[in-house]
Amino acid sequence: MACVSCSVNTNKYKCSKCLAPYCSVECYKKHKQLPECGDIAAATAKAATAAQQMETEPTIYAPFSTEDTVPLSRLQQLNNCEPLRQLLYNPHLRALLQQIDVAHNANLTMMAAMQEPLFVEFANACLQVVEPMTDAERAELNLCS
Repeated sequence: MACVSCSVNTNKYKCSKCLAPYCSVECYKKHKQLPECGDIAAATAKAATAAQQMETEPTIYAPFSTEDTVPLSRLQQLNNCEPLRQLLYNPHLRALLQQIDVAHNANLTMMAAMQEPLFVEFANACLQVVEPMTDAERAELNLCS
């Protein structure tokens, strides 16, 4: 990166207002006197505010609806599920969930997580809230057990 005042390549310092790079105290003083510093800082703050307002989904992809999409009202019910809360106290489960969240191959990571009884218990607790079993499904499960 080039210093905003003298154009020397530097990575030493950045302006606290506009994050422009500078290489020395002299260059910083010159830069602070310029009106561009305040303008850039205002534009950066405005862009950050706009980005926060637009960000409604914590994922990088826009949500799209499929037959498997769970309605938001059902997802919000997970917040009130006490068995699920108890499971989330387990640090091993939280670590598994973090690994899945950042995995490059989420499908492969999910398959590995499904080998963990704790994760299966977590998935079942989520499913009981999001998609409860019908009486017929419960009876069929009891026959298989």
